[in-house]
Amino acid sequence: MEWLLFIALIIIEIGFAAYEVIGKRSKKLWWEKRFIVNVAEIFVYLIMLFFPGIDFSFRWKGLVIILIMRIMIAGFFAFINRKNESEKNKICLLFGSFGSILILIISMIPAFIFEDYAGRPVTGPYGVAHCDAILIDSQRVEEFETDGSYREVPVHFFYPESVASLEADSLPLIIFSHGAFGYYQSNTSTYMELASNGYVVVSLDHPYHSFFTKDTNGKTILVDKGFFQDAMEIGSKESDESAVYEATSTWINLREADMNFALDTIQNADETKEFGSEWYIPEGEQELKNVFKCIDSEKVGLMGHSLGGATAVTVGRREDVSAVIDFDGTMLGEEIGVEGNKVLLNETTYDTPILCFDSESHHADRVKAKNTGYVYVNNVIMENATTGYSTYFEGAQHMNFTDLPLFSPLLAKNLGMGKVDPEECIDRINQITLDFFNTYLKGEGEFNVNEKY
Repeated sequence: MEWLLFIALIIIEIGFAAYEVIGKRSKKLWWEKRFIVNVAEIFVYLIMLFFPGIDFSFRWKGLVIILIMRIMIAGFFAFINRKNESEKNKICLLFGSFGSILILIISMIPAFIFEDYAGRPVTGPYGVAHCDAILIDSQRVEEFETDGSYREVPVHFFYPESVASLEADSLPLIIFSHGAFGYYQSNTSTYMELASNGYVVVSLDHPYHSFFTKDTNGKTILVDKGFFQDAMEIGSKESDESAVYEATSTWINLREADMNFALDTIQNADETKEFGSEWYIPEGEQELKNVFKCIDSEKVGLMGHSLGGATAVTVGRREDVSAVIDFDGTMLGEEIGVEGNKVLLNETTYDTPILCFDSESHHADRVKAKNTGYVYVNNVIMENATTGYSTYFEGAQHMNFTDLPLFSPLLAKNLGMGKVDPEECIDRINQITLDFFNTYLKGEGEFNVNEKY
């Protein structure tokens, strides 16, 4: 339907341009007809609302705004040129039509990139609510700024909407860390599934590592160009181990500090039942207080995708963490140095129960490393885990462990989406995730997972 609407609008523009170029038109008549054409375009959009895929969602917001603005502008100029009988320059006509087509194309980009994704069905008995806050770490100056401001960590809570009626200390706490250039909503279906089954899930934003987020002043913070370039270069070519370690250890240290700070701050608020100066809560403070009445911060799980998975694994060595899940991440935080161009690994026993999800290619790399004797960090950590589980998905690639293939198949294909059915894949991942946390945070049942799916 997106293409049908797009083609209809372009035909209207081209037809109008051809009609105007052929004959002589005064500015008065041109602006009057321009107004009629713009009204016709929004009328076509309104008719298309009866077709699937066309709606008033964010995918179409830009187009609707542009169509309305064009009507207003054309109406204004039609009014001020109502007595202007001078001829409209044909070159201006052509450039105007070209500009109109370009504006329509740009405004429709979100409709082509994104899908009408409304989430996945949940299995739990609770509806899911959501609220936000920002934590301000007065012990860390923001290294990406030069104004001496403190590091801010946005935190996004997903929890049972009937939380005020639940028993005190009844909801285990799970903290999630997104991947490089990721976003706190990257695994929303997972948060929703867990929250519907009686968990409080806190998804972190890592400012300047996140695709975008906002600070306490409402300023939009985009991903840092230097971080983006370094990550792309390291991921696309062979690099010196020392240079790679220098870069990745810097990333991991920042993220570990964010996750540790968030966990400590949440646990302190749970213990004191107060929000200190480190909390910035734009709205819904009372609802957040209700959430904290029910959090059991002594039952903590961590999870993350990609670089976020690496973060969760290393922070997961804390004694107060009861379970960890790594969604297709290389456990970079367990690399502790480089000696003679050889990476040194943390080979101490990993005592926290851990579950490792792998894509098909990641699993193949792990098998190859084991068969060739290459010391790969994920293999070492899993071998040293007291309670470790590992599984992989045939036909899955890196982004299949997020919601992106359902939200934007086009972006996912460019970033790594396999041939596996994305809905079945994420549903299976969410079910396994719930089973794992039920076992190790709620003490329900015995956890088992297949070697592959």
